[in-house]
Amino acid sequence: MIGVLVVEDMEVVRAGLVALLDGELGIEVMAQAGGEAEALGVIESAVPDVALLDIDGPGLDGLALAKEFASRAPACRTIALTALDRPGRLRQALDAGASGYVLKSVSGQQLARAVRKVATGVRAVEPRRLADTPWECTPLTLREAEALRLAAGGATAQEIAGDLYLGVGTIRNRLSAAVGKLNARGLVDAILIAERQGWI
Repeated sequence: MIGVLVVEDMEVVRAGLVALLDGELGIEVMAQAGGEAEALGVIESAVPDVALLDIDGPGLDGLALAKEFASRAPACRTIALTALDRPGRLRQALDAGASGYVLKSVSGQQLARAVRKVATGVRAVEPRRLADTPWECTPLTLREAEALRLAAGGATAQEIAGDLYLGVGTIRNRLSAAVGKLNARGLVDAILIAERQGWI
């Protein structure tokens, strides 16, 4: 029996996932959580075989949680659950330690298949066509992406510089480099392109 932890901040969606997985042969939802603290509390007492993590919820940082799981409970394999079909998002999930990546639009059968594959140590990407997308091809460096991500949140160059303990000129150079590499018309356009591609 594969023990699963479902982590989803929306209660209705979480209940649907639990009902769907509990109806599958050989899969049992052993716990569910609506937030990071609750999820980490579960793995303190019992380590599930697979954790299904929503990585897009407004009240949940699933990528950060995947990293925590990888360090605290390496025996628990994680699947990133997302509504965003974007190149780059898959890379972020895998870099965070996820063993699987599943769109919320997949069928129950596809989700169960991903859980079974991940439980046996095999990487699972559903739908399968996502595995062939060019998710590694970001032209941005990590530092440029970081500056662009903070700018996307509304921070000014001065505020970003303060947050990162860097000079304002350095931040402006990184943002300018990002705009140039993305062939954008300006900073707002660069943010939109990077978000659309899943690079920030």
